[in-house]
Amino acid sequence: MAPVVNKSAALHSESLAGEDDSLVSPVSSPDINKTYIIRGTRRFMHATLALFCAGLSTFAVLYCVQPVLPVFSQSFHLTPAQSSLSLSVTTVMMALGLLVTGPLSDAIGRKSVMSVSLLLAACFTLLCATMSSWEGVLAMRALTGLALSGVAAVAMTWLSEELHPVFLSFSMGLYISGNSIGGLVGRLSTGMLADHFSWNVSLFVVGLFALTAAGLFFRLLPPSQHFRASSLRPHQLLVNFMFQWRDTGLPMLFLVGFILMGSFVTLFNYVSFRFLAAPFSLSQTVVGLLSVVYLTGTYSSPKAGVMTARYGRGVVLMASLLLMLAGLIATQFTTLLLVLPGLMLFAAGFFAAHSVASSWVGHRARRARGQASSLYLFFYYLGSSVAGTLGGVFWHGYGWAGVSAFIAVMLLGGLWLANKLRQIPVLVKKVR
Repeated sequence: MAPVVNKSAALHSESLAGEDDSLVSPVSSPDINKTYIIRGTRRFMHATLALFCAGLSTFAVLYCVQPVLPVFSQSFHLTPAQSSLSLSVTTVMMALGLLVTGPLSDAIGRKSVMSVSLLLAACFTLLCATMSSWEGVLAMRALTGLALSGVAAVAMTWLSEELHPVFLSFSMGLYISGNSIGGLVGRLSTGMLADHFSWNVSLFVVGLFALTAAGLFFRLLPPSQHFRASSLRPHQLLVNFMFQWRDTGLPMLFLVGFILMGSFVTLFNYVSFRFLAAPFSLSQTVVGLLSVVYLTGTYSSPKAGVMTARYGRGVVLMASLLLMLAGLIATQFTTLLLVLPGLMLFAAGFFAAHSVASSWVGHRARRARGQASSLYLFFYYLGSSVAGTLGGVFWHGYGWAGVSAFIAVMLLGGLWLANKLRQIPVLVKKVR
């Protein structure tokens, strides 16, 4: 029989460190605050599907340009590093926007910020498809990143507030799995459509897909039950900002986010250039099809959430980073039979690590969670912008070996941080 959530589990979610939270039954109990969303209920299903749609749309819109970076290089006569700006400018604007949208959601509410953000991101993607100049493309991609910041900053905060802590890691994993499928949809559709039509058509299709996802999200997401508005006064924002940096673990988690996204974007930015060149010499369509490796994240991210309840976040984070490192090593070969499994391992490790780190931020933040999540994602997307563009320098000067060495150094730094985080005393989160 599956174990019932008892009083100690409800009050001290960390006490379940020896249990598999996928087996926790949402049996009615007077000890569970009924306003929290628990697994097995209709509200849980709607919340999970809504956040899945949000993750799906966000990553589809964000990464739809990745497989067409070589096409941008040809169409606009750009270097690989210059074409990568179509992604870097999006992520840097996301990072900057996070500093505003997180605190904004603390003041006016979560659902409204996320809904408007998804709608605007879809509209800007549709407009990007109509641009005929590189400057126009970059302008629309910058606005898209600014819009997406409203989803990225708030989704994790909403989950941390509305779900019972026992089920948070599992649900965070499902949200991250939506990210992985969204990345697949974005890369796969643009890669194939660009090969047969043009990059304009491919981006337009992604924009329509994102518009549909935005509508589903608004319809499905339950209203907030635990949101408490906080002041937007600059002094209070500064106080909350300093509070996050005084925590022992949060600054290290912010750096982990920088490393994770920086490594992930760098690898998938320049592997497209490698696959189009000898000895692989693949077509644009086939390069887009290789995005199926993102699907490993649909398994690894929820699984990581379950494993954190059994082994602890620090151990699972270190294991996920080691998985990324193993996948990176496998990409050094020149046969797809070894490179493709390497990409699968790398993607699985990334989505698992991001699931663990992001839920860890939500757990450690004691107040202004929207701001704490924003700071994590600020560094997360800053890593994409900085490392993603810098990787082009290594590609131009040293080829794939240079790109791989750059990523390896970042991952080793992530392992060191994960080990330090593992040694920090666990906070006990109480359900009021």
